[in-house]
Amino acid sequence: MNMNKRAFLKASGASIAALSVSSAALASVNKNSESNNDTLKNITKNVSAITSVERENRIKKAQTLMQQMNISALIIEPGAAMDYFSGIQWWRSERLTALVIPREGKVGIVCPFFEEPSIQESLAINGDIRVWQEHESPFERIKQILSDRGINLSKGQIGFENSVRYFVQNGVMSLLSNLEHVSAEPVTRGCRIIKSHHELQLMHKANEVTLLAYGEVYSKLEVGMSGSQVKSLMSNAQATLGGKGVWNMALIDQASAFPHGSKKQHIIKEGSIVLMDCGCNVHGYQSDISRTFVVGEPSKRQRDVWQTVRMGQKIAFEQAQLNTAAGLVDDAVRKHYQAEGFGPGYKLPGLSHRTGHGIGMEGHESVNFVHGEQEKLKAGMCFSNEPGIYIPGEFGVRLEDCIYMTDKGAQWFTVPPDSLDSPIGKVASFT
Repeated sequence: MNMNKRAFLKASGASIAALSVSSAALASVNKNSESNNDTLKNITKNVSAITSVERENRIKKAQTLMQQMNISALIIEPGAAMDYFSGIQWWRSERLTALVIPREGKVGIVCPFFEEPSIQESLAINGDIRVWQEHESPFERIKQILSDRGINLSKGQIGFENSVRYFVQNGVMSLLSNLEHVSAEPVTRGCRIIKSHHELQLMHKANEVTLLAYGEVYSKLEVGMSGSQVKSLMSNAQATLGGKGVWNMALIDQASAFPHGSKKQHIIKEGSIVLMDCGCNVHGYQSDISRTFVVGEPSKRQRDVWQTVRMGQKIAFEQAQLNTAAGLVDDAVRKHYQAEGFGPGYKLPGLSHRTGHGIGMEGHESVNFVHGEQEKLKAGMCFSNEPGIYIPGEFGVRLEDCIYMTDKGAQWFTVPPDSLDSPIGKVASFT
């Protein structure tokens, strides 16, 4: 595998609204042509990255929430949240780099002395960088920032972003023992869960890239191809179209019954199921689309299961209404599947995972379409809609398209296909 979905997770304005790839159109493409993607071009040049002003406004919103929740400061390590607020794109190591957001005043960045020039390159806000030498403690720099912002170090709360490592939290709190550590999630999620128009535009563009790439790859699927070859085609197509951080999964026949793949090698033969789950990012915002194809003439069972999954997607989309509890979306799909003889619940054959997940700068974000989730749907939230069906020993089918909530209810980034004979779908309009 080049990169699987789990590995990736650790880590749009004008659209082609009329794009619809039919089986007749795809049949006209030379299936033996080399994967040089001569017909593809970068389509992401007409969208712009998040601006410094937008990030400064995000910090102001976070500080407002912190004041309401009586949180004195946030500590954030490299990752999506750090990028969201500061633009800093970095990695985690034993040498701490951290973003410190006080409840008021300028944010601070703590980093190793020798990394400062590199940190400065991606810093997109007016931040106060404090460096530490190899023999010094980075936690002293954090304490210094808080003291300089006038934060009372004898009482109060420090919020740690949920992915902050234990040694970081322990190091900070050993110097600030009079403070209470709490989760920063109410603040960071409070900012990130509702996407702006610009964020939705970037997600729309990322999904457009992935769907166009699917059309290119489907036209080249052949008997004798391995999953690795299919993934390579998809990787090249998404990159050529302008997608960054490309990831791909291609599961053939019995392997498609494993939602996240199998180590066994499978080769496409006549009548094979090919389940693909792929995505990329545009200026840091993710796509996540799954398609299930049949190479050759589909069997009746393949068609029936595919159509059941498509109906599951439709039910989830229709259930996703404003102020509806997210868990009810999952429940509605499982009720239909059980009536069709699958399940019940998460049992196989059937849908063994949640119906969908939140998405944005990370491929998986809260909130989820999962049984019991009480969070109400609000305008600006984004989700995958992927109610697959998996039949162990036979095959699996997953159709996945992402949606975003508006004042009028759910809207598609990409419109799902309605037939296994025309299995790509189209890019939805976005204004």
